[in-house]
Amino acid sequence: MVSAMKKSLVVMALAASAVEASAFVPNGVASPAVKSMAVGVGAGTGSSAAGPAAAVAGVKSFEAVPVKSATALALSATGGAAAEAEDDSSSALKNTLITGGYFALWYLFNIGYNIYNKQALNVLAYPWTVATIQMAVGIPYFCLLWATGIRKAPKLSMSDLKTLFPVALCHTGVHVGAVVALGAGAVSFAHIVKASEPVVTCLLNFILLGSVLPTKVYLTLLPIIGGVGIASMKELSFTWLALAAAMLSNVSSSARGVLSKKTMSGKQIGENLDAPNLYSVLTAMSTVILIPLMLAMEGTGFFGAAKDLVKAGDFTNKSLATLLGLGGASYYAYNEVAFQALGRVNPVTHAVGNTIKRVVIIVASVIAFKTPMSTGSIIGSSVAIAGTLMYSLAMNASKEKKD
Repeated sequence: MVSAMKKSLVVMALAASAVEASAFVPNGVASPAVKSMAVGVGAGTGSSAAGPAAAVAGVKSFEAVPVKSATALALSATGGAAAEAEDDSSSALKNTLITGGYFALWYLFNIGYNIYNKQALNVLAYPWTVATIQMAVGIPYFCLLWATGIRKAPKLSMSDLKTLFPVALCHTGVHVGAVVALGAGAVSFAHIVKASEPVVTCLLNFILLGSVLPTKVYLTLLPIIGGVGIASMKELSFTWLALAAAMLSNVSSSARGVLSKKTMSGKQIGENLDAPNLYSVLTAMSTVILIPLMLAMEGTGFFGAAKDLVKAGDFTNKSLATLLGLGGASYYAYNEVAFQALGRVNPVTHAVGNTIKRVVIIVASVIAFKTPMSTGSIIGSSVAIAGTLMYSLAMNASKEKKD
């Protein structure tokens, strides 16, 4: 029974991917790259993968290339319509392939991050130190881009940094909470709990912004709450620490989105602060925040444990450093690619893409680590993930109606 239900999750991911692929072709209107983007859950959640820059209004973003539909070309009164249609058809295909490639890399890097992260935490139970290393690994990458002029370096005043500081604190909480959760329990369980982020987002939006959403949006929270509850009760690797840490990540992610809207909406922050640069700045700030927290929580015990691993012959210095480096590189890479991927599609595809990502990660982690999942856990996770998709679609419909 459990095996059959695991197969159903795989089928669900493949079927949804087929639906998503059909939506890769731009719909004729250039869409903003970052528009209340969620890192991990769906539109409107302010969550993770592409997270921090997503909810920031007034920040420059990538845009999808507008493509004329075949019908519009056929009805045009210009000469050489057939040749123009062929060119635009070729352009549409190119954009479809590029967008599909971004999504594939986003999923690939995300799967890699979760696997490398869990492997490192299985041998080194120092989640705060691992989280700090992972956050810091991305710094040389964007510093090189700035130094070489490949990407314009942002110019920020002390006032700008003060504005960004609360967002950076939340960004730190998102990452360290997720890492602690992955270390304390199964990867699949951490992502099931992370699926409940829309519930926290709705609550914080109401408390901090006084935002009241349509009833149908709130109704979609019921399967999320019920699904996570069922999965938690039936989870074979359940620990309270994993649950609490995953919820810390949820609260931090939701707070990051709400604070971004509250403190940065419509406000010009520095120069050259587009979405990737904002993510880079938050990465640097979070690293600075994490270092003293890491030392306070775990001291320097990580380094002694790493030496013991090498002495025991389980790892060489090179292989251990490679494992930690790959975890950090894939963490930064999946966020960077997520900006590119989600910026090229409409909100519905965005919502579906985020939902599929969670299913894919759960399935991949179950296969990679041979994690046992009870029937109740599979049912609960399926219900919760379906709820996050319904929430995202309901939020998008609500925004379109408001606009």
